[in-house]
Amino acid sequence: MERTCLAIILAAGDSTRMKSSKSKVLHPIANRPMIAHVVDAVAKSDISSVALVVGRDADEVAMAAQVEGVKIETYLQKERLGTGHAVLAAHDAIARGYDDIIVTYGDVPLQTEGPLKAARQGLAEGSDVVVIGFHTDKPTGYGRLLVKDSELIAIREERDAADAERAVKWCNSGLMAINGRKALELLSRIGNANAKGEYYLTDLVEIAHSIGGRVAAVDAPEIEMTGCNNRAELAVIERLWQERRRDEMMISGVTMIAPETVFLSYDTTIGQDALIEPNVVFGPGATIDGGAIIHAFSHIEGAHVSAGAIVGPFARLRPGADLANGSKVGNFCEVKNGKIGEGAKVNHLTYIGDAKVGAGANIGAGTITCNYDGVNKHQTLIGANTFIGSNSSLVAPVSIGDSAYIAAGSVITADVPADALALGRAHQELKPGRAAVLRERAFAIKAAKKAKP
Repeated sequence: MERTCLAIILAAGDSTRMKSSKSKVLHPIANRPMIAHVVDAVAKSDISSVALVVGRDADEVAMAAQVEGVKIETYLQKERLGTGHAVLAAHDAIARGYDDIIVTYGDVPLQTEGPLKAARQGLAEGSDVVVIGFHTDKPTGYGRLLVKDSELIAIREERDAADAERAVKWCNSGLMAINGRKALELLSRIGNANAKGEYYLTDLVEIAHSIGGRVAAVDAPEIEMTGCNNRAELAVIERLWQERRRDEMMISGVTMIAPETVFLSYDTTIGQDALIEPNVVFGPGATIDGGAIIHAFSHIEGAHVSAGAIVGPFARLRPGADLANGSKVGNFCEVKNGKIGEGAKVNHLTYIGDAKVGAGANIGAGTITCNYDGVNKHQTLIGANTFIGSNSSLVAPVSIGDSAYIAAGSVITADVPADALALGRAHQELKPGRAAVLRERAFAIKAAKKAKP
């Protein structure tokens, strides 16, 4: 769309119903502040600039709203005198003379660019105000959109509506688009002659008609217009977001056995023919390539899983984990800042941190890389086709050469050359008959404890 557009995002509310120490727009949906979801949606509607109207937690909200490639200017609304007053907080931005102005809200994180573009199209076709509405079977509490001859003639609040008007199921979302060339004229005419003494943006419908302007309405899916005022609604929005994103992924070729148990982050990427078993959680920064298998009860964050790799069950991949093609990280294993080479296996009860595991290596059960000395982290290098026996401790910094063999139960503190066998065990001693003595002593101690009054 060649027309210039300013998006005004209202995020200055006090959030009292959220019962929180921080603004509601800072609360996350899919591990991303809800305000960032809104900025992302308006950015996709071909806007030129964003004016963010802030109040409570102004600096934190402005920081959370940052989306790559989007220039945002913030405007402080010092008093809360209604939506019309909030929009005029961005007066300087409006005065620059954009073709279109979109007004939306920072607590409506499920919105997409579709309805916003439709509203802009209405402006391009000659309307001065375009209201975004939604159809619902439960309209109670919402203002109704009253249309005649394809023209929006009024937004009727429920308390003021006649019985026939209350039967209308097309409701006001609060979002709208305004002719940018007339915006300041229209906004300046909003009065506050009402019970609360506030300036309501919805008055623009009547104002535009009064000066001979055109007003239209466009429809949006009800889900997209879901707002958030409290923790219960926050949970509903999280559920709706997850359902929508899961459906998108499954339609694109991802298999989820029990999708309702899989939780995604806003930036989770999963390729075609990947298999996700039940009860898998993806934190931010997870990329799963096509054909990978994520078994049940695994947690993946800041990690990359290549094609054909297998994770879990009950595995945890932390930031920096990178699994090459055909590798495996099995049950009750954790990888943090570790690269697992092609075809390498980390099968059971193992921790790999700050390490590189070569292609074809086999890491035995109970192996740990001892990467932290209490102050600094150190790296472990494990060569290709190495075999690390069960219950081994690799004390970093240390390097294990290609095709080396580490005997089970070893503590390795020095580098091991390629093709070498390393044994780091204490010498085993035998004490014949000592077990019986120890057992008798243990039973005597137990009996003495019972005999005490």
